[in-house]
Amino acid sequence: MIRQKYNFEELKSSEKASIGRDYQVCSVGVLDTIGNAEIQFDGDGKSNYFHDYNAYEKERYEKYVSEQHTFDDTVQFLKKEGKNKKYDCILGVSGGVDSSYLALLAKKAGLRVLCIHFDNGWNSELAVDNIQSIIQHCEFDLHTFVIDWNEFKDIQLSYFKAGVIDLEAVTDIAIFAALNDLSRKYKIPHILDGRNGQTEFVLPGVWINKDAGNLRNIHSQFGTAPIKNYPIHSPLKGRFLQQIHTINNIPLLEMIDYNKDKAKAEIQTEFGWRDYGGKHYESVFTRFYQGYILPEKFNVDKRKAHLSNLIYSKQMTREEALAELQNPIYPMEQLEIDFPFVLKKLDFTESSFYDYIDAPAVDHSVYGKSIPIDAHFPILKPAKFLWNKLRR
Repeated sequence: MIRQKYNFEELKSSEKASIGRDYQVCSVGVLDTIGNAEIQFDGDGKSNYFHDYNAYEKERYEKYVSEQHTFDDTVQFLKKEGKNKKYDCILGVSGGVDSSYLALLAKKAGLRVLCIHFDNGWNSELAVDNIQSIIQHCEFDLHTFVIDWNEFKDIQLSYFKAGVIDLEAVTDIAIFAALNDLSRKYKIPHILDGRNGQTEFVLPGVWINKDAGNLRNIHSQFGTAPIKNYPIHSPLKGRFLQQIHTINNIPLLEMIDYNKDKAKAEIQTEFGWRDYGGKHYESVFTRFYQGYILPEKFNVDKRKAHLSNLIYSKQMTREEALAELQNPIYPMEQLEIDFPFVLKKLDFTESSFYDYIDAPAVDHSVYGKSIPIDAHFPILKPAKFLWNKLRR
């Protein structure tokens, strides 16, 4: 029997003893104080995330939905930039909702897209099927970036040994570095960006750390082999590439009123896209991380952030979100399949894995972060000042 110790009611009742304040939940969304020390509330019980989302939405409307910067304008810009070239832009595809819908929008807009898929060894069969459906329907070219699995696993295991919360940083940092490298290789400066605040703006900062310097420091302390093939940019290389090859990340989903349920219905109708049951669950590791590791080790139910986001963007009612939270975080029938698979793939025994779960969590800050180039080399500070002045 797989051990599960996360118990919301017990955590709720013991909140004051563990963090020094009573349990509280946002009066508009469903994010609460459990596993989230940074949350704050106003006099009406509304959380800081509610106010932050409203500020973001106001800025999004003014920046993207106004007459000055529309979806159609951007599409025409990309077509003009891509004239006499093979592709107008690049799009990273995972088989999930956002990138699949973005591919469909690009197809309907007449854009010529090179799709990039990052294969880190954790794809579900469903994700692979969805990607193939996208490529066939849209008639786009596909480049699959296959990571060196042994190296990737060594970095993942370093994060486990470090005890930090953002195990997904190992994938996320590599994806964006790989996209930038391929953008330069194929001379395609424009990348369609599927990230959007309407469904994923809300996320406590204490749950994430995507700093490449933090990754390097963790791996240097806990890794067993040097990084050779894993795509990661040092501050010097990142700055150099930024200056010689300007990359334009284009958030097309920010320029429309993006509704997750409507997007799902459309891609299901258009090319038979199949749902995978949770946000970013197209990856087996993400499913296991969000469904088991986060609640069991860090007392974090990430659904609360995703559902709160949908409440704030008026795509779901609070009552519907609370009902959703009554469902198991991880359906037992799926957990019984994933648990032995993940442990075997990462060379954990059941005993060593539970030792990891029971060990104290460690804050990312313990391992430091990226340091600007001029901090490494103070002599460069005058040159940096002059360069920035010339650019302005």
